[in-house]
Amino acid sequence: MKRRTFLKVVGGTAATGYAMTIERLLAESKPAPTVEKVAGMPRRALGRTGQKLSVVGFPGLALVHYDQDKWNEGLHRAFERGINYFDVAPAYGNGACETKMGLGLQGLDRSQYFLACKTKKRDKEGARQELENSLKLLKTDHFDLYQLHHLVTGAEVEQALGPGGALETFLKAKEEGKIKHLGFSAHTTKAALAVMKGYRFDTVMFPINFTEYFIRGFGKEVLDLAAEQGVAVLSIKPMSRGAWPKDVERTRKWWYRSTEDQEDVTLSMRFAWSQRGVVAGIPPSFLDLLDKAIEAAKNDQPVTEKELLQLKEMAEGCGTIFTADDKRAATAMHQPDAPYPDHPFDSYPGEWA
Repeated sequence: MKRRTFLKVVGGTAATGYAMTIERLLAESKPAPTVEKVAGMPRRALGRTGQKLSVVGFPGLALVHYDQDKWNEGLHRAFERGINYFDVAPAYGNGACETKMGLGLQGLDRSQYFLACKTKKRDKEGARQELENSLKLLKTDHFDLYQLHHLVTGAEVEQALGPGGALETFLKAKEEGKIKHLGFSAHTTKAALAVMKGYRFDTVMFPINFTEYFIRGFGKEVLDLAAEQGVAVLSIKPMSRGAWPKDVERTRKWWYRSTEDQEDVTLSMRFAWSQRGVVAGIPPSFLDLLDKAIEAAKNDQPVTEKELLQLKEMAEGCGTIFTADDKRAATAMHQPDAPYPDHPFDSYPGEWA
């Protein structure tokens, strides 16, 4: 569906327009089934990998907010509550988050958790150096999932998948037993579709949330292709309410606004969990919001028609947070990464998840 047509449908005032949108969402929602529960936390099969992931992922970027003791406590508490999916990347705190997570995971049985890491390097040698350093910092001999991080432009995809690209390192490291499964994260539809058509990865990490979906159908094409290919989907920004409105106090030092109340958190997480192929969602990088996401997992049933209408109303007036990346994808212009946590851009700074 073209963007203008989609906006006309979801943004109209007629009740029939709303009904058509909600009806389609209900018809297309085919959530991945829960295959088991551990400590009350649902787990879903990660596509064709044979792995089972908790529907809530632990956000490694949270480590920038806490000292090591607080971090260790939060990590172990999450593990005890059934979380087995831990996500981190070198870009998070310039390696500090990997260091803290590596220390925090000590004492846990390595076979009982799923460790995912990423690289923003697009070339073979750069990806190899970053992979080896990440393994060292995280004190492990393998990653359960290793991903191309934050793909935006077609040129990045072409480099990563082409001769001398990062994918060559991925495949060699898989032969060596240092990587079990391959994936990528992308923040533009253009990049996500290009990389999925260029190589059959095991997972796709993409922003799947009610705000972006209702504003402009963002994520729909990626979900469609992932379903066609049988690729597991990992949702980032599932609790996003978009850009901070000018008249709303920034209650967190964070570049986008999140749902906060438990009811809203539960609805937003369940929206993501209800979409086709979505296995898990990673909440914003704060331990209190992680706790609320874990609480939300007690009800991982698909959202109802009434709840979708409620979410649609919540999305009205919210702003998208990925326009900068879309512009970069369209023009292939360079946008430098912004320092954490106060970035100078009005939209996405190009650094996280």
